Amino acid sequence: MLTITTFDRVPQAARGYVRDLRVRWACEEAGLPYRVETVPLDPRTPDHVARQPFAQVPILRDGGLVLFESGAIVLYLAGRSAVLMPQDREPEVTQWVIAALNSVESWIFPWLIARFQRDEAATGKAVPQMNVRLGQMQTVLAGRDWLLDEGFSAADLIMADVLRIVNDAGALAEYPALAAYVARATARPAFARAHAAQMAHFAPQDGAPE
Repeated sequence: MLTITTFDRVPQAARGYVRDLRVRWACEEAGLPYRVETVPLDPRTPDHVARQPFAQVPILRDGGLVLFESGAIVLYLAGRSAVLMPQDREPEVTQWVIAALNSVESWIFPWLIARFQRDEAATGKAVPQMNVRLGQMQTVLAGRDWLLDEGFSAADLIMADVLRIVNDAGALAEYPALAAYVARATARPAFARAHAAQMAHFAPQDGAPE
């Protein structure tokens, strides 16, 4: 069985957004059973670093294979699922997964960090940069449901999850195509199951020091 590694606990604000959610979601879409194991959030252990040199999560173990980075893991799992990888469209799916992580998420991240730190000046400074990418994606998704004509794929799983935190913060109000796209993706039963599973995983930590 597949084993997904995540943290044993995270601050409440991070729950529902830890990136093992992407792997859980992919497993749910593909109908792949999985189990979850944990590593300490603090301190990071030598065993954790041995498997993930940046001491992050998620990590996937499939027999003797160990993978890190959510995009790489989702692409690996997509190879087992026609839902996640439409036939003969691997190059395009891969292209959009990399675009989501490199060309979109990396432009959102400064805004996200500044907002988390409640740094209003830095948040305001990050917004124009983020809006460039949001505007570009608005153009891509205007008038279409998914990134590929064949329908939902691993590309949408990653892209929608990248955009989800922006949407949840109310920052997609001026980008209706993106807000609708996130709503479609998160309405999928597989997402609901994955999200509920992550929230349940961290729920026992309620009341514990963060």
